[in-house]
Amino acid sequence: MAARWSSENVVVEFRDSQATAMSVDCLGQHAVLSGRRFLYIVNLDAPFEGHRKISRQSKWDIGAVQWNPHDSFAHYFAASSNQRVDLYKWKDGSGEVGTTLQGHTRVISDLDWAVFEPDLLVTSSVDTYIYIWDIKDTRKPTVALSAVAGASQVKWNKKNANCLATSHDGDVRIWDKRKPSTAVEYLAAHLSKIHGLDWHPDIEHILATSSQDNSVKFWDYRQPRKYLSILPCQVPVWKARYTPFSNGLVTVMVPQLRRENSLLLWNVFDLNTPVHTFVGHDDVVLEFQWRKQKEGSKDYQLVTWSRDQTLRMWRVDSQMQRLCANDILDGVDEFIESISLLPEPEKTLHTQDTDHQHNSSHGEEEVLKEDPPSNVLEEKKSEQPGLPQTLQQEFSLINVQIRNVNVEMDAADRSCTVSVHCSGHRVKMLVKFPAQYPNNAAPSFQFINPTTITSTMKAKLLKILKDTSLQKVKRNQSCLEPCLRQLVSCLESFVNQEDSTSSNPFALPNSVTPPLPTFARVTTAYGSYQDANIPFPRTSGARFCGAGYLVYFTRPMTMHRAVSPTEPTPRSLSALSAYHTGLIAPMKIRTEAPGNLRLYSGSPTRSEKEQVSISSFYYKERMSPRSARRRWSIQAINDFPVLCAVQMLSLTNPVCPKAQE
Repeated sequence: MAARWSSENVVVEFRDSQATAMSVDCLGQHAVLSGRRFLYIVNLDAPFEGHRKISRQSKWDIGAVQWNPHDSFAHYFAASSNQRVDLYKWKDGSGEVGTTLQGHTRVISDLDWAVFEPDLLVTSSVDTYIYIWDIKDTRKPTVALSAVAGASQVKWNKKNANCLATSHDGDVRIWDKRKPSTAVEYLAAHLSKIHGLDWHPDIEHILATSSQDNSVKFWDYRQPRKYLSILPCQVPVWKARYTPFSNGLVTVMVPQLRRENSLLLWNVFDLNTPVHTFVGHDDVVLEFQWRKQKEGSKDYQLVTWSRDQTLRMWRVDSQMQRLCANDILDGVDEFIESISLLPEPEKTLHTQDTDHQHNSSHGEEEVLKEDPPSNVLEEKKSEQPGLPQTLQQEFSLINVQIRNVNVEMDAADRSCTVSVHCSGHRVKMLVKFPAQYPNNAAPSFQFINPTTITSTMKAKLLKILKDTSLQKVKRNQSCLEPCLRQLVSCLESFVNQEDSTSSNPFALPNSVTPPLPTFARVTTAYGSYQDANIPFPRTSGARFCGAGYLVYFTRPMTMHRAVSPTEPTPRSLSALSAYHTGLIAPMKIRTEAPGNLRLYSGSPTRSEKEQVSISSFYYKERMSPRSARRRWSIQAINDFPVLCAVQMLSLTNPVCPKAQE
């Protein structure tokens, strides 16, 4: 071991430790480094004076280690290894193993001590179970939570003693330990595996998730369909945790090259660039935690452990903490003063309109005073003073990759200009948003030059856009992107109808014109950007269940993809609308006439209105009974090895006595 000081930061080297996990106790005095042969206890007040060891005999590495967060139990820590958790006691310079928790049948992925009850410990495992243990009685867990998939992360809520969160691949489940039968809430958070999970230290309903999909997302689990904010990154994010001061966030990236800096400090109110980069480690940071702030000191210390086998303590002074405060954004300081907990009630109401002041009840004013930070997180993307953050957020989230559409957005003027080209026709429209938008206040639509469509077509488009916007703002939802998709779809429908009528003057107009209410339902069913977090239904998959069976499913043999096999399957329901409107690739839809395929361009006819759904992504092949039996026999022969594998797994499973039936 070697120690040195560098720019007021402590660097301690443990070249032979091979530690895979690290934890700092709640008093800020000791850190434990968990290796395969030894547990190293480091005195953080004097790290260069040596360390103590606790010997362990195991062929398994330690997956997770954590000290008890309560001062009265500060000498206890837990370490997971394979399917067991060992409880250690460190006191008076010596350590010993207290007891062992055994109950999981697969590898334990994470553990976390309860914030409010010092005797409770929760563990998650690949075996699809989450166990809550009482260390006073370690014979069996006191509460068992069961999920379909294995959990990779588990964290207790920092403000609610009964609430905890678990991550399962790219999903998050919120649990109440008093209701263990099912999860309270479900979040389809990421499309890839979640590596990190952390609750907000001050707000009960806010949490952050970091994932393999190169992003960190912030959630209010009361609104699970849409994240509050997102931090896009170029590489996967290993950890993302809130700081104990201000509104900071520390992230650990997984760089492509080992020597790239991966430890960053962010301000959650300004996620464009990090406020500080911790430079020093030569390899990936495996773990980081904060020391308890010393009495009388304004500085914090961040303790990190890296794969380069060095332990570093970084000094974070008051100037760096100020960079994470929410007053660094222009105009945000006035906004925070208006909603902060001040003794004068007049200042609390400055953010509301005059009419709302007269209509609001006393109870609503008290709610606004008691829970201001949630409003801050929901509206943290403002960039200019005086602008409603919801409109700015809508402009930043809108999908501008819509075919033949150009949108010029001006948040300062609260307006946008939309230009659409379709079959020689051109539409240019000015959209203005009132100050109360989207709180039951719809935007106004006005055609401007050059617009080449007829007056009748203008009137129909205006009616559809007004109806669509009113339906959204009545629920206090944004309406710009749904209106844009309605504008494009309806314009294409009108142009196609006009072309077909001109080519066949004897055709009846009503025979091809779909009813407007039905068409509105079709285009808005899977077209909202709020469906970006809902994954597209799978048609095949396989997974081992808790009893050892291999369970798999697949679509029927007669069901085929209606699109070209080279086109990718949509990753979410919002992407399905791109297929329906012809943005990605035209879809082949089987019509009522057998054997007749034609291209679908996004304007459904009356006979197709029921087919524009998820099921329209596939078509069903008509087969005679004889060919179906022949097809089934061939498929059974091809699947024979898989079926045999399933049967062998069932026969060798001692838990299932009915496997031989």
